[in-house]
Amino acid sequence: MPTLSPPPQSLMKPMDFPQKLLMGPGPSNCPPRVLNASALPLLGHLHPEFTQIMDEVKAGIQYAFQTKNQWTVCVSGTGHGAMEAACTNLLEPSETVLVCENGLWGQRFADMCTRNGAVVQKIIKPMGQVFTLQDVEAGLQQHKPVLVFVTHGESSGSTLQPLEGLGQLCHKYNSLLLVDSVAACGGVPLFVDDWEIDAIYTGAQKVLSAPPGASPVSFSERAKNKVLNRKTPIRSYYFDMTHLANYWGCDGSARRYHHTGPISSVYAIREGLARLAEEGLEKSWETHRKCAEMLWEGAEKLGLELLVQEKANRLPCVTGIKVPEGVNWKDVSDYAMKTYKVEISGGLGAQAGKIWRVGIMGYNATPENVQKVLRALDEGLKSVRGNPRSQL
Repeated sequence: MPTLSPPPQSLMKPMDFPQKLLMGPGPSNCPPRVLNASALPLLGHLHPEFTQIMDEVKAGIQYAFQTKNQWTVCVSGTGHGAMEAACTNLLEPSETVLVCENGLWGQRFADMCTRNGAVVQKIIKPMGQVFTLQDVEAGLQQHKPVLVFVTHGESSGSTLQPLEGLGQLCHKYNSLLLVDSVAACGGVPLFVDDWEIDAIYTGAQKVLSAPPGASPVSFSERAKNKVLNRKTPIRSYYFDMTHLANYWGCDGSARRYHHTGPISSVYAIREGLARLAEEGLEKSWETHRKCAEMLWEGAEKLGLELLVQEKANRLPCVTGIKVPEGVNWKDVSDYAMKTYKVEISGGLGAQAGKIWRVGIMGYNATPENVQKVLRALDEGLKSVRGNPRSQL
């Protein structure tokens, strides 16, 4: 018999869990009820008790998105999985997609489209700017895409993309509209049906304050029909919406085994959606807006400048704050973590080293948490500049 390698010593002791306040762009902290739901006993992934929970999750997603879409499911995966599911289902090889890129998520989606054989055309704006209807219409006229992609809440650039009118505009040119709302859904107004959005997805770990692992996706009748009338097979078995729709009870047929769903993650997102339903969308939108405005005003009082100049285009869920000249962003973030166990993230891509990103999402959207972030920023800046501690 071969000689066994020894078991890892690191697994012979309990995990070390510091209590941190996650005020970056995600994940956000989970409330106790969500964590407790994650620890509930497992059910079989086709047991009637579990499919009842799946139905409740589906209803919660429809509420959060404000849609009656029949094809509303959770993808077994993080937000990237939901993005890939949208890509693989809605695009066939050689079809043209128009990607509105103003940050990391447009770049990621374009990469996925290329890997799936689609022809990618882009409209590009710098991080911190959004697209107008005129911008999109020019792209529609020039490229004649079958699909247009926009990011609702661009967490890398801290922008809130206006969506009203985009769906109607896309349909005028026989194109579908796909929206990434991972960092926005639940924190800002969103009306999928009224705004004629054809496909949309979000994540569990942002405003819903659940662990990542089950990601809501919804397809309109237009999007559903495009999938059902494909000329080529969907390239991903795992993300095939015809199978997922059946597993999630969306097609009127008996549920068939497709894959083992992430049972504990579904429990958790069910509780995250329940929290949102109990609070109510309008109240949640108001809470996020008030906390964001408190952060914006507080940052400006500290002499800091926000990345997004136009207030209407700022994403309440994730704020970009410019790092002052001569300051190393990481020194301030490290101070916040060391002193207060508060996470303040840096920038990505073109904004790496140039901004901090502060997330205010779901369970973390409280005035007390905003004050703690402002205090950590103030003290951190004074610390790296050699000044006394903050009095905030």
